[in-house]
Amino acid sequence: MAASLSPLIEPGFFSNLPVQTALVVGGVVAVVSGIVGTFTVMRGQSFAGHSLADIGTAGGSAAFLVGISPLFGFVAMNLMAAGVMEWIGIRRPRGRDLATGIVLGAALGLAALFLYLDSTASSTTGATINVLFGSIFTLPSSMVPVIAVFSVVAAGIVLAMYRPLILSSISSDLATAQGIPVRLVGIGYLAALAVAVSLSAVTIGAILSTALLVGPAATALRLTNRPGRAAAFAAVIGLVATWLGVLLAYDSYYWFPTTGGWPVSFFVVTLIFLMYLASQVRFRPRSGVQRRSTLTEAG
Repeated sequence: MAASLSPLIEPGFFSNLPVQTALVVGGVVAVVSGIVGTFTVMRGQSFAGHSLADIGTAGGSAAFLVGISPLFGFVAMNLMAAGVMEWIGIRRPRGRDLATGIVLGAALGLAALFLYLDSTASSTTGATINVLFGSIFTLPSSMVPVIAVFSVVAAGIVLAMYRPLILSSISSDLATAQGIPVRLVGIGYLAALAVAVSLSAVTIGAILSTALLVGPAATALRLTNRPGRAAAFAAVIGLVATWLGVLLAYDSYYWFPTTGGWPVSFFVVTLIFLMYLASQVRFRPRSGVQRRSTLTEAG
């Protein structure tokens, strides 16, 4: 098999430990991002997901400053930000965007400070690149169990409140009328979103993590109108894009114009974008048909 794939894959790909770690971590994160991202698109909270990715840079850069894994900083900062966003924006229809903007502005100021301290007041090297653009090939294998635990938590939250989450994503008024605790569901969803964004940030970087969260989900929702099936499609799309991105980044070591290899994040985002463009050839069902199908799945 290795011989048959040799024209496509550089030698040592499957035996390289950083590559093995990247494939495992990238695959797990892609699946979780696809599941959570489907509801992010359905709820119209892509801006919140993008903002949490930017907000997390404050936590990731602070983690570098104190000498711990950026993942813990991303998760801690994003969970706090999600809580504040829910608390500020709960009472008004447009409160979510307002709350997101307020928290985002404050967090970006902290991120600028911490990144400056990382580069000037500590011996940390490459903190800015790692936080903003990711470094999946440098993740230690010891982080795999930690990432797996966070992934199970994020996916578990979504699966535990699957039907209430679908209904509240379609109509909060209808969900309230049926006795669903909409606020509790919203808090749980934001917690899952915060963890998923943190995981994708350590994989392809804070700046581009939204692509892994929203891109596969948006593509999947063009292929099917059922949330469960869309989440499965999004997970597969993200998985394929991530694994191909790792392969292309490994193969690109001697590509022009650099001899150091192209970043994984570039390939992942490009592949996701191309898949989304390819999905445009499919016609989406009319909104009324899609709404009835989604309500049927919600039960």
